[in-house]
Amino acid sequence: MHQTEMKVEMGDVGSEDSEQYLTFMLGGKVYGLGILNIKEIIEYGDITEVPMTPEFISGVINLRGSVVPVIDLSQRFSGKATELAKRTSIIILEVKSADLKIEIGVMVDMVNEVLDIHPGEIEPAPSLGDQIQTNFINGMAKVDGKLLILLDIEHVLSVDELSMVGSI
Repeated sequence: MHQTEMKVEMGDVGSEDSEQYLTFMLGGKVYGLGILNIKEIIEYGDITEVPMTPEFISGVINLRGSVVPVIDLSQRFSGKATELAKRTSIIILEVKSADLKIEIGVMVDMVNEVLDIHPGEIEPAPSLGDQIQTNFINGMAKVDGKLLILLDIEHVLSVDELSMVGSI
């Protein structure tokens, strides 16, 4: 299978005080990512596995001559690899952390749509105690009566993991 780009409209939708989030499915749940870090969305293609990397790193892809590491978000969150299907996609993100700026791909079950969400509709991440990490959650948005988990992609991976991914 070869990679083809999918077009997602991210134009002049919504009002000035709302923010846009790309929603996607992962393990039967819907998540959202702010569109500012998203460079493009591609169809799942050939991934080259890299030996001796953590389970959640699926491998690397060749994106117009650049080697881009791909993270299996399902593997990262639940320990279960993404089941490849017709709509499996890779979201290409630009992630900045400290002095590091890297391009990474995030594998998801399928991309849904871009939503405008007003900051007033976003609740802070829940506090689940000291033992449970929630800093990767940017907030919880109420959309159509359901809660949407908004991810902070820069905190899905730790600084050490980001530098490891950046060195691949």
